[in-house]
Amino acid sequence: MYRATKDIILPTTIIGSLPRPSWYTENLSTRSFLDAMVNARFREQYVDTVSVYLREQEIAGLDIVTDGDCHFDNDVGGQSWTSYPPHHMSGFERNDPRPTPAGKGGLWFPRGHILHDYLESRVMPRIVGPVGRGDLQYAAMWKVAQRMTKKPVKFGTVTPELVAFAVGDQHYKNIRDRIFAISNAFNEELNELADAGCPVIQMEEPQIHLLAVRGIVDAVINPALMVEVFNNTVKGLRKKTEVWCHTCWGNPSQQRMFASVQSYKPALEALNQVDADVITFESCSSGGIDLEAIGKTITGKKIAIGVIDHHSLQVERPEEVAEHIRLALKYIPADRLVICSDCGMGREGMSRRHALYKMVALVQGTNMVRRELGKPEAECLAADERYSLVVPVK
Repeated sequence: MYRATKDIILPTTIIGSLPRPSWYTENLSTRSFLDAMVNARFREQYVDTVSVYLREQEIAGLDIVTDGDCHFDNDVGGQSWTSYPPHHMSGFERNDPRPTPAGKGGLWFPRGHILHDYLESRVMPRIVGPVGRGDLQYAAMWKVAQRMTKKPVKFGTVTPELVAFAVGDQHYKNIRDRIFAISNAFNEELNELADAGCPVIQMEEPQIHLLAVRGIVDAVINPALMVEVFNNTVKGLRKKTEVWCHTCWGNPSQQRMFASVQSYKPALEALNQVDADVITFESCSSGGIDLEAIGKTITGKKIAIGVIDHHSLQVERPEEVAEHIRLALKYIPADRLVICSDCGMGREGMSRRHALYKMVALVQGTNMVRRELGKPEAECLAADERYSLVVPVK
């Protein structure tokens, strides 16, 4: 169901996370969100941070905003993205977390690499009983953000298989049963979120493309299973809300996970089968190499392309953003194209100011193309010359 992107040509957004303010020193940790919100200091810092995130996205001119993943902790490499669910769902032993074995599936970095710290900080609770949604409380988090803005707030979550791959298991007989148990719990939680009114729910990083590009042909863990898991997790949601499938090539500590540029081509046929309204693709960092293939293969859905690189502190020029959009429009109709960042910008590596001006450039570049198409432009207060403190020399 198109809600947030309906009737907007080239709608703009970011994927999700934003850098934490220096004064946001509280962590949610293993507390439930509603319990933590009883604490005056946490509530003040959390609400103030969400407010700042929303306001910065508004003055940049984004059409769809996020809460910046504000409930995540200030941890190494953005581990909360994966660790939040197992630390808050039922069926997990939370009092004795263990390091996650590394190296399987190609995820390994040697000592001396910045991402080795990331691997060492993957400390997760084990599954010891039937998994349930516990106190994820996504609807409550979304409500805190949505009541502070009239713009649609998109809410994102990691996919079930990534949680399943990261935790030990003393309950389920096999990996498939573990994944689907987590998927079913997520589905219950996300339906409650949709029923609360959330206009966009974003599933982040189904392992379809990552398995396909590695040529993994395991009889159990393969792209076809990942499509099945995705569709089970979002079952019933598209009748209620707009569902996004986010894909990228990783961003812990704003780092590239692969030594060379990766192509989506091996995964596009499988990705076209996901039960989603919008699929996002990391495109800026690769120079748009897959735009033609994406436009030809992904049908019946909208396509969101990243025009902002989340790895780099170099702020893109609006002209660069506009040129990337023009290239995409050669293969993707304007009424099916969404403009976004490649991935989140808050995984321990970027300042708030860098993130703000990347969002501003995203909107300015999109406005250039909207102007060329004769379509309405978004107001970008951050770029409004009337409010400049520096008067240009005439």
